[in-house]
Amino acid sequence: MNPNNFNLDSESFQLLLLEMAQQRSVEDLLQLVTSSLAATPGVALARVWMIAPGDICGTCRDSAACLDNSHCLHLMASKGASLDNKTTWNSIAHSAFLRFPIGVRKVGQIAASGQPVIIPRIEKNANWIADPAWVERERILSFAGQPLIHKGEVLGVLSIFIRVALEGGMALGMLRMIADHLAYAVANARAFAEIERLKRQIESENAYLREEVNIAQSFSGIIGKSEALQNILHKIDLVAPIDTNVLITGESGTGKELIAREIHGRSGRASRPMIKINCAAIPKDLFESEFFGHARGAFTGAHKDRCGFFQTADGGTLFLDEVSEIPLGLQSKLLRVLQEGEYQRVGEEKVRKVDVRIISATNCNLEKEVKAGRFREDLYYRINVFPFALPPLRERKEDIPLLAKHFLSLTAQKLNRPAVKLTQADIEALSQYDWPGNIRELQNIIERAVITSHLGKLNFDIPSGIHLGIDAIAKVSRQIGKHKILTDAEIRSLEKDNLIEALRLCNGKIYGPRGASEKLGIKPTTLISRMKKMGIAMSDWSGSDQPDQTEPLIPVKPGQTE
Repeated sequence: MNPNNFNLDSESFQLLLLEMAQQRSVEDLLQLVTSSLAATPGVALARVWMIAPGDICGTCRDSAACLDNSHCLHLMASKGASLDNKTTWNSIAHSAFLRFPIGVRKVGQIAASGQPVIIPRIEKNANWIADPAWVERERILSFAGQPLIHKGEVLGVLSIFIRVALEGGMALGMLRMIADHLAYAVANARAFAEIERLKRQIESENAYLREEVNIAQSFSGIIGKSEALQNILHKIDLVAPIDTNVLITGESGTGKELIAREIHGRSGRASRPMIKINCAAIPKDLFESEFFGHARGAFTGAHKDRCGFFQTADGGTLFLDEVSEIPLGLQSKLLRVLQEGEYQRVGEEKVRKVDVRIISATNCNLEKEVKAGRFREDLYYRINVFPFALPPLRERKEDIPLLAKHFLSLTAQKLNRPAVKLTQADIEALSQYDWPGNIRELQNIIERAVITSHLGKLNFDIPSGIHLGIDAIAKVSRQIGKHKILTDAEIRSLEKDNLIEALRLCNGKIYGPRGASEKLGIKPTTLISRMKKMGIAMSDWSGSDQPDQTEPLIPVKPGQTE
């Protein structure tokens, strides 16, 4: 081997090709090739650029010469050292040539034409050299650049700067073979990475879908014929085919998830999953990891990489139930995903792209949350592009018979019980109730009635006294001398006052004989639930914030202590 000429050792060349074929990571592959070439006698610098979308056009030194900002050459690997070995060019983080426009200088010309460029002798002050002083200082004599081509597509450019003469067809032929093998190895590594990504996503989807099967609702489809429901269905038809973000509001139990599933099922994303996130059930410290995933070692207990909800839902729909519960600190990161389609895993600098449609739901007044500073205004407007306000069941009572019959049929089938028919008296009884728990409460009461039915007769355990129907409210209104139509707020105020009065008369006692639950004709657990929902505190009826120790508000089960 002539030390004054560039040449590749045959044994090292063959070993490099074998090692390239075994790589499954693009990054490791490029580091292998540049390191091997930089170790060849006479090579000052070896680099690989890959074609990728433009990303730093505003700060790129060659942006003015770039004709197409959509794609450019990204410096992905660099190896080399100065003559005195005091300076290395092994890092790409602070390189002045992080990006090259396609078609600009020799590297850009190689990418544009797909043809190699060989400069056996670099002329002094050659105008294609970006840094002539560096070439003179490092005694660079030659340059060789090879395109990385796979199936007719230019993937990038492999280039070397050499301090010795570049002569001989054998050395150039070896360099061409390295470039060809590198292009195929890059394509294979990318394919393996994509297979691994899809594998993790499918595993995540399968785990989620298995959980969904276990907790699936006992009904499917939207039941009803009321005008309010028809308006909702019309809005679903309008918004489902487009990727507009949707915000569904309504009381608990009105079927917000069912509407979300209907929108997803009628969209172009129906073949991809709809991932439901109950934001109220996620611990505050785990929100970011749950949403975006985390890298191994990101925190204590992170023993392996984990996909987040966004990666699992990629290409599909993300249903954010109880969206008001998202911590304020995470809302800015969620906004970035909605605006840019980008996110980062916890403990990882890599920016990932995602294509997800967002459907949000809440029973809170988000406008009040925004005014109170608990919810970002910009995020509110981003998720509230197309609002749905679901009516409570008390405003669509004509749907109660259809819903009740549907639940009866499904429950009888699920419990393997004989079919039971609703009588007119049953329908009237169900229609009289105000249904504060909405459709979910109706479903539960129907199921209990089927379980306790005897000889084909249904016994509905409908609470009374705490949530009065419209007719009952009218009677109460006449009894107390209010000859007017009560507003919804007045009705709820009346209900709350009624509860507080019952608790006051019973001295705060809820359970047992002469307790408030007995006086109201409801179960103690139902009373406690309503108290929590209405925000009734002990001071509301007793004038004291201290509980009555003689009558516990919550019973102590045998074997437990308070």
